[in-house]
Amino acid sequence: MLILEWTIALLAAAVALSALARRWRLPYPALLAAMGAALAFAPGAPRFVLDPQLALALFVAPVLLDTAYDTSPRDLRNNWRSITNLVLVAVGVTTIAVAWTAKLLVPDLPWAAAIALGAIVAPPDAAAATAVLRETRPPHRILQILEGESLLNDASALLVYRFAVGAAMGESLSTVTAVPVLLGTLVGSIALGLAFAWVAPKLLNRIDDVAMSTVLQFVTMWGVWISAEALELSGILAMVAFAIAIARSTLGVLPARIRVPSLAMWSTVVFVLNVLAFVLIGLQIGPILDRLDVTERIEYAKVAATVLAVVIVVRIAWVMVYYAFRRWSIRRRSERSRKPSMAAPSVKAGLLIGWCGMRGIVTLAAALALPESFPGRRLILVVAFTVVLGTLLIQGLTLRPLLLAFDFHDEDPVERETKLARQRVMSAALASLDDDTSKAAKVLRFELREWWPEVTKGESVPAGLPQLRHHALRAARRELSSLLHDDTIGDDAYRRIEGDLDRAELYAEVGSEPVPLQNA
Repeated sequence: MLILEWTIALLAAAVALSALARRWRLPYPALLAAMGAALAFAPGAPRFVLDPQLALALFVAPVLLDTAYDTSPRDLRNNWRSITNLVLVAVGVTTIAVAWTAKLLVPDLPWAAAIALGAIVAPPDAAAATAVLRETRPPHRILQILEGESLLNDASALLVYRFAVGAAMGESLSTVTAVPVLLGTLVGSIALGLAFAWVAPKLLNRIDDVAMSTVLQFVTMWGVWISAEALELSGILAMVAFAIAIARSTLGVLPARIRVPSLAMWSTVVFVLNVLAFVLIGLQIGPILDRLDVTERIEYAKVAATVLAVVIVVRIAWVMVYYAFRRWSIRRRSERSRKPSMAAPSVKAGLLIGWCGMRGIVTLAAALALPESFPGRRLILVVAFTVVLGTLLIQGLTLRPLLLAFDFHDEDPVERETKLARQRVMSAALASLDDDTSKAAKVLRFELREWWPEVTKGESVPAGLPQLRHHALRAARRELSSLLHDDTIGDDAYRRIEGDLDRAELYAEVGSEPVPLQNA
């Protein structure tokens, strides 16, 4: 019962602190991690030690799916240069810089262990990035680049981590053996995710109960992760492939009466797991320090502070160098593309992207997963915790002031696409009634033009009106899907209009008073 009582107390405190963070307009992950660290030094505080595999499955998998599900493949394609640079090159450069720094400060640390440390602290975390970025609301294109990076950089770093750990533990590795393993992991992980995405909609389509459908969604998600781990594949890559594919394959499959409560449940679960994860991150300092004497704490703290500075500076430096080269390349080639994704971000945008390097649960879980006999394990644990807490506090708490200082003027392409989609969807719904002169069609035309006002309140419903509502909604959904598939709109605008149509569908099914929607 003690664990349950502490869990409930921590969750209640975390929710209260999250509410204060929103009121103060601060990212809650930073405050929650700080609260956890402060509790770790309180008398009688619990000693929660995260199980690495459980932490990744419980805290990372749902956040990855939630983020990847809403990710627009169009935006990933448009920003592939920047995302690839961050996922591969920035992570690689940071790994090398940290390994070199660690080896310089601790000469007795084997190179394989130093590289493992670099791979552990190099990738910004998906949960941390998503939670902080959605609170600070940067310009849309920057948000798409950073969220795209957060989906994949953990996978690239953890592959390096796996090889480095094997080398440090005495496994014989070579390019001849490493390359096939790397390619097999990449292809196998994506294939596994796509296979689950092919099967899941067929099962969901057979279930009409909201509770059963929601439970099956969670079972499928963890099934993807557990299967990937059992096959020694990348759970991160498998989950991203699954989420992006199923977002497309379930279009038009789930009815509104299942999708609406399911999305509400997902939002709640992801929030609860996020707040618990960041509090538990802070609490990890207790078990880590318990194993160290005073001398070790001082020496390790110096190394950790240096690595934290290297992690922050190297990312900013590389991003600025890369975007300076992109701007020079564009000027040299006299590129005049109208696509905003073809131009390199400005200096201010580059600084913001470089500053968004918060680490999180993946970094700590990877450090905790090291074997007890791993060389330098205690040092690596201290460094990993310092980098996570330091980036959350230093970068997380200063993101909003930085955004205000840069004074970005976002054109808000999502709102522009949303307005276009509303007009096209409305026209499609009205066009479906062109040949119908009945009273029901007349009422429905009026409802559609006014976005479902209460025109039938207190009056008898004309015969055939419910059927016509469903007919018009089907036409509207077909138009909305076509706008998404031909890249006229992105996934963000699609989800907004889908929410409007879901509310209209629920009204059409139950006959309750409609929820007024925003006019086109």
